[in-house]
Amino acid sequence: MQQASKPGKVTLLSYPRTVIFYLHIVLATLLIGLWGILFQVPQRGRDGVHRVADLWSAQLLFAARLWCGLRYELRGTPPQQDCLIGAKHQSFFDILIIAQHAPRRAFIMKKQILNVPVMGWFAHQAGCIPIDRSRGSEALKVMLEGVKAAQARGLGQLIVYPEGTRTRPGEKRRYKPGIGALYEATGLPVVPVATNVGLFWSKRGFPILSGCAVVEYLAPIAPGLSPAELVARLEAEVEGASDRLMAEAGFTRA
Repeated sequence: MQQASKPGKVTLLSYPRTVIFYLHIVLATLLIGLWGILFQVPQRGRDGVHRVADLWSAQLLFAARLWCGLRYELRGTPPQQDCLIGAKHQSFFDILIIAQHAPRRAFIMKKQILNVPVMGWFAHQAGCIPIDRSRGSEALKVMLEGVKAAQARGLGQLIVYPEGTRTRPGEKRRYKPGIGALYEATGLPVVPVATNVGLFWSKRGFPILSGCAVVEYLAPIAPGLSPAELVARLEAEVEGASDRLMAEAGFTRA
């Protein structure tokens, strides 16, 4: 286990390096996406989609280290079986890391992401469940229907961000009840995931700092709790572990 580091300092080079990295993301997404559309998905179906996702996330994690000096440490054991992953969400970096280590990943995501060129199409093919937040309680019903249909086909690792959005280091948002409803409806365990990536790649996304961020998989929460009990336990475990990881990297609350 390597020691998590403090974020590097912002320098004049931090800005052009971040710009180059974002250009790398765009180019890699287009090229890998085109390769997948032409040569993987037509022949291999959903397996081809996941192969493309493996290559895409690995390429972007490599690029983060190459251009920005940002690497990561993985702690705990990423699940390989069908489950729900309840994760802290601080930036696009935690999405890449979790996706890279989930063999059949899918996300609960904002409906608008489906409109993103290339990425939106692959997200749909991978089995991601879009939600329209403007529909209120109706959105939860639609989400549950989509997850149950996906479970019948083999759900994989469904990644849920219970706060509903990215948060800044030290920011606390009440966990939404949706993951409790999914937990009850699917009968699957929930794997909590903590992180401190927001100290290096912020919610704002600019500039990206060098260092070693951490994503930590905690012990799974078995089926059997009530939805409210699950949400309360998940929030306590993820927030507590994330605070510990951020303190390890030198973060102190103002």
